[in-house]
Amino acid sequence: MKTKMIWGNLVTHDLQQTIQFYTNLGFKQNGQETAELVSFIFAENNFIINFFVAKRFENALRGKLSNSRTENEIIFSLSAESREDVDSWYEKVKQIGGTIFSEPENYEVGYTFGFADPDGHKFNFLYWPGM
Repeated sequence: MKTKMIWGNLVTHDLQQTIQFYTNLGFKQNGQETAELVSFIFAENNFIINFFVAKRFENALRGKLSNSRTENEIIFSLSAESREDVDSWYEKVKQIGGTIFSEPENYEVGYTFGFADPDGHKFNFLYWPGM
């Protein structure tokens, strides 16, 4: 047996704000949003993250939601093509109101910074030579 794809599912507390944030970062929607869901494509390999409204996501989890503004379980890493691209992403995230939780820094042979979206979901942009 094997799987064909993997995608992420996260909660959003404001669907329109999520659409605006990720559209402003330059990511493309995966299909048309509904009243309960918006999806974005995050990389050349078509990794998709679905953002569900809280009531629908809690139902899918069959449990309580964590508070993503104060509790985290995952960080998505997004690859950049150069240190300069990391810096450009950093400026873009600041410009559109993302929360920077880790300033740009060298990490081993790479270069990175971390940010959170309006719901507190964490991401980092990372340049790693040869990746």
